[in-house]
Amino acid sequence: MPRPRSESARQAVLEAMRAALSSSGYEAVTIEGLAEVAGVSKQTIYRWWPSKAAILGEALLEGELPGADVAVPMTADLGADLRAWFSAMSAGLADADGVAVARALIAVTASDPGLGLELNEKLAAPIREWVTSRLSLAVAAGDVRADVDAAAVADQFIAMASYAALLGRPLGDARVDATVAVLLRGIAT
Repeated sequence: MPRPRSESARQAVLEAMRAALSSSGYEAVTIEGLAEVAGVSKQTIYRWWPSKAAILGEALLEGELPGADVAVPMTADLGADLRAWFSAMSAGLADADGVAVARALIAVTASDPGLGLELNEKLAAPIREWVTSRLSLAVAAGDVRADVDAAAVADQFIAMASYAALLGRPLGDARVDATVAVLLRGIAT
């Protein structure tokens, strides 16, 4: 029967992964380095996790994901709200942590599709909620067609911001403005 995990050792390994991800990026993370920083043996890590990706997935599921906590007030101006929100989300994913997470999400998804799906849903859920709420207000105001799929709109924003993070560069104001303008033309009443 395997020994139960020590919660303090587990948390130390997860924190070591988060720190290594922020400072060096996923590719530079090693089991040996995590063990040293966490103060546990490599055998402990290998006993509890099948791979580096599994550690990362657990660390991200339990931690904060950059860009997932964007809070933008809703005003009467849909275009301004979408531009402000999209800019904030993109900026949150464009810093070093956001770039590391975007790249690591791809690595985790490639090695463990189920875990990747959970992580991507954790990131996408608050974004979809905000977009759905904002577009519902716009539908009620008569500015947006009732048949618009808010989740599909949110997914477009997520895809663009994630791609920008993957490249390591934020979306500039001109790109955000152009994207929102195209979107508004497509969903307007």
